[in-house]
Amino acid sequence: MLLFAAAALALASVAATRGHLSRLLGLRIRASWLLVLAFALQFLAMVVFPHADRALLATMHIASYGIVGFVVVANRQVRGLPTIGFGGLLNASAITANGGTMPASAEAMGMSGLTATSGSFENSAVLADPNLPFLGDVFAVPASWPLSNVFSMGDVLIVVGAAVLLHFASGTRVARARWVVGLCRWC
Repeated sequence: MLLFAAAALALASVAATRGHLSRLLGLRIRASWLLVLAFALQFLAMVVFPHADRALLATMHIASYGIVGFVVVANRQVRGLPTIGFGGLLNASAITANGGTMPASAEAMGMSGLTATSGSFENSAVLADPNLPFLGDVFAVPASWPLSNVFSMGDVLIVVGAAVLLHFASGTRVARARWVVGLCRWC
């Protein structure tokens, strides 16, 4: 939910910087239908069947990142997608190294006010002995704020990449600035 809220803010920033959201309709993403498949896999694993076989759900979760990675590589020329892809790679690395679950720090979970749901597959959870814990959900939006949650450095990069993509695809004043074009040459 936090990523969607950040994407909504990025969309609002496009409008505020005189971008043309209609240009997003002209953005051509090869194999974009695979993104629907990837999101469907995550939705099924997290929402529809969270009590199904854990190994199957972990496989679905990890596979969704592989599918998105394929789409990112196929469209790496689109500004913002390499940054989104790197963020996704960081998340996928932590999730894969931990059997399909993103490791979360107990401190971040406590600060956000989130609690574990016993017996169901979780996207993010405090693990007893996590691998790559620094890539996990170590940051938190406090419980007293709207949309309190935990997030990772990969999530931050995904949001930054999405903002770059939206601004460049929409032709905002920010994206046309010479220093931004130079800075975002590889993002």
